[in-house]
Amino acid sequence: MKSIELDVKTSNVADLIVRSNKIVVFTGAGVSTESGIPDFRSPGGIWSKFDPEDFTIQKFVSDPESRRKQWKFLINGGLFTNAEPNQAHLAVAELEKLGKLDSVITQNIDNLHQKAGNSPEKIFELHGNMNWVKCLNCNKRYPMEHIRKRLQKGEEIPDCENCNGMLKPDVVLFGEALPQDVLTNAINHARNCDIFIVIGSSLIVSPASYIPVYATEAGAKLVIINMTSTTYDHIAAEVIHEKAGIIMQRILGNVKTKI
Repeated sequence: MKSIELDVKTSNVADLIVRSNKIVVFTGAGVSTESGIPDFRSPGGIWSKFDPEDFTIQKFVSDPESRRKQWKFLINGGLFTNAEPNQAHLAVAELEKLGKLDSVITQNIDNLHQKAGNSPEKIFELHGNMNWVKCLNCNKRYPMEHIRKRLQKGEEIPDCENCNGMLKPDVVLFGEALPQDVLTNAINHARNCDIFIVIGSSLIVSPASYIPVYATEAGAKLVIINMTSTTYDHIAAEVIHEKAGIIMQRILGNVKTKI
């Protein structure tokens, strides 16, 4: 994209932000990849190297060997341990400090919005959070680091210390429904915002991919920042096909000069 065109687009988005009071940000894997976290679904991503059928909720619950394999992959893969927020995460956190951000809806499970400084109560994690483990029997939650230490001491399939129930990373596995309360809250916030900003999502994974439509149907302006085109580019007020971190920082800089 030419520099002059980019200047116009980022300035237009900044104008929308300045005039708004309730911004909802929707983030996908394209934000996390800039922090070094591999994309799962894109060509060359995690699922091109592993069979997703080995990582379904059905197999996790019914097959101890599958649980052993999934724990080994999720814990020892080093996917999230050293990841830090990038410029896009920090820009979204800054929007909250400026009093513009209503909420963040994310498809990511890496906890980076919290690390960047967004309030946990403003974040709706559609696919869960890899920093936590949940007992499927009594619902007790454990920090992932606590379970990681148990695994490093030789456990292969950890169970709940409270009731001996089955533990599962608090993320949505293949074949598992999104948490209904989180999805409902996310949709409600989308329906009550001024601007809905998509960052780093191709908007192809349903039902999350339809959330921007709820926002536009209720009258919100849609902004899409993604490296590739999406199904909803044609209904967006602005579309920018560039890296999220660079664009969000440029937009934020514009916002600060206009406030």
